[in-house]
Amino acid sequence: MVLDLCEIRGSDERVDRVFPATEFTPEPGDDYSVAEPVSLRSELHKDADRYRLVGHVESRLRLACSRCLEPFDVPVRVSVDLLFLPHGANTGDGESEISDEDLSTAFYRDDQLELGLMIREQFQLSLPMKPLCRDTCRGLCPMCGLNLNGERCSCDTGWRDPRLEALAALRSDIGKD
Repeated sequence: MVLDLCEIRGSDERVDRVFPATEFTPEPGDDYSVAEPVSLRSELHKDADRYRLVGHVESRLRLACSRCLEPFDVPVRVSVDLLFLPHGANTGDGESEISDEDLSTAFYRDDQLELGLMIREQFQLSLPMKPLCRDTCRGLCPMCGLNLNGERCSCDTGWRDPRLEALAALRSDIGKD
């Protein structure tokens, strides 16, 4: 998943690639897996040793619902507009405030763009903060763990204040007399 910049002849070149989903095996800490092939449709603009990649990435990601933990797929179409500079330009000036331009700047090494890393980063940025299989997801029963979207359980999920348990015991004892 590497783009060799030595093969770029003109100042503008079309870069269209399709990567199989198996190329994106989940890494530790990933909250998703890639469910369909990944399509990169873009233009690469060359200006000396600076490259600007503009286009979009499309695929389908498999996530786990944050309420019921069931897997579900979500379509992803991410717009990309990144400036790639040679790794030698990444010198840093000590502490400084990050600008909007810095967020869309990446670095390449050995005349190669790592498209796989760029795509993974775009997927991470596109993930929802709280993935839900549907807005009406009822989640899991906090007592027995049953998925409430498919079945109803008979658990008593009402909250009782444990500080009042002694009073509840007295009340039930009075009712027996």
